[in-house]
Amino acid sequence: MVFGRDTELSLRAAASLVNTLPGIDFDGADGMASPADLQAWLQEFPYTGRMRRDDAEVAAVREIRVRLRQLWDVERDDAVPLVNTMLRDGEALPQLVIHDDYDWHIHATDSEADLSMRILVEAAMAFVDVIRADAWDRVRRCEADDCGAVYVDFSKNGSKRYCDTGNCGNRMNVIAYRKRKSEETA
Repeated sequence: MVFGRDTELSLRAAASLVNTLPGIDFDGADGMASPADLQAWLQEFPYTGRMRRDDAEVAAVREIRVRLRQLWDVERDDAVPLVNTMLRDGEALPQLVIHDDYDWHIHATDSEADLSMRILVEAAMAFVDVIRADAWDRVRRCEADDCGAVYVDFSKNGSKRYCDTGNCGNRMNVIAYRKRKSEETA
């Protein structure tokens, strides 16, 4: 599955942001609780434009996580009104831009818009590409029994079953191995 670089980065950023919700990881903590958490997230997923990096901006970014999470809870056709609402709320006006090490790509909000709206709109634009490519089956939740993380499967053959947030694939394989071994000895 090949999406444009900006689409893939926005999808990865959206999943990562959703995975900061409380209760997703093993300690149940909120992964976006402070300006330092936002700064760490922005280092992995850089955004251009105005940023305050204060408590109010953290609160606004925290609020959009639930809206983004909804995209992993619906089918493709049901995602359309959610995506359209995100685009309207962010007053999306797609434009081609080039900056830093990125070739031509789309920004859909003004660089002075609130960071939370820029994140929301860029995620919505990325999900537009997923919907148009009829690749909604790549929008997934981790299959580990004890994990609530989300991801988008970018693997070539679409066979990814576990997220990358908590070593879930290895843990589930160990559990399955131990179960097989105990059944063999029983």
